Amino acid sequence: MQVGALRVCIAFLVLIPFAFKRIKELKRKHWLVLFFVSLGSAAPAFLFPMAQVGIDSATAGILNSLTPLFTMLVGVLLFHLKVKWFNVLGVMIGLLGAAGLISVSGGGNFQFNLGYAIYIIIATIFYAFNGNLIKSFLKDLSSFTITIYSFFFFGIPTLVYLLIGTDFIVKMNEHPQFWEGMAYVATLAIFGTAIALIVFNYLIKITTAVFAASVTYLIPIVALAWGILDGERFGLIHILWISCVLFGVFLVNAKRFLWFK
Repeated sequence: MQVGALRVCIAFLVLIPFAFKRIKELKRKHWLVLFFVSLGSAAPAFLFPMAQVGIDSATAGILNSLTPLFTMLVGVLLFHLKVKWFNVLGVMIGLLGAAGLISVSGGGNFQFNLGYAIYIIIATIFYAFNGNLIKSFLKDLSSFTITIYSFFFFGIPTLVYLLIGTDFIVKMNEHPQFWEGMAYVATLAIFGTAIALIVFNYLIKITTAVFAASVTYLIPIVALAWGILDGERFGLIHILWISCVLFGVFLVNAKRFLWFK
């Protein structure tokens, strides 16, 4: 819970100086949508750490790869999203490739506990609604403005919870590795939350919510690249699954499939 609160609070504090200047861009119709987008941004920051108390990172990675599937389902059922059969096929191929890559990279050791796994499933549903809400109702706002107000509503309550509802102050004063840990969480919050969300929201605006969500499939590839730099093995099976992921992402964004429209 502290990790989640710190991610939200640090991202909020980094972005809040820009909020007052950009408030003029907002109209009355935006506020309710931004509230739900803010909820969809803040909740996963808590749900993922809660889940990984009881499941390993490989399982979390595969469950996180459900994001494009849920984004497509929510879009079709609630937002009148029109998809073609090869876009659906792309989502499924990408999911297969991501699961396969995580499986071979993690040695096939999975720890599945539904009670904890459900947290990540709920988080991916939040992501799915966020993508569709932004694409459908916030087209006239910049990705920077959307990101700023993605943390606006829950930034202060989360900061109050962190300072009063947890032993954060005690750890700050007494834990010998507190500042080292803070440096890691701050890096995650600034680059992996605030800046990454600006880019992600921009991607939603210039493509589709489903295609933007499909970048989730690329996470195992980037993780594998870091692993190779750290001396982990890389073989033909990895190339196979990476190719599967890339082909799936290509199909998700395709306007037509080969010669078929």
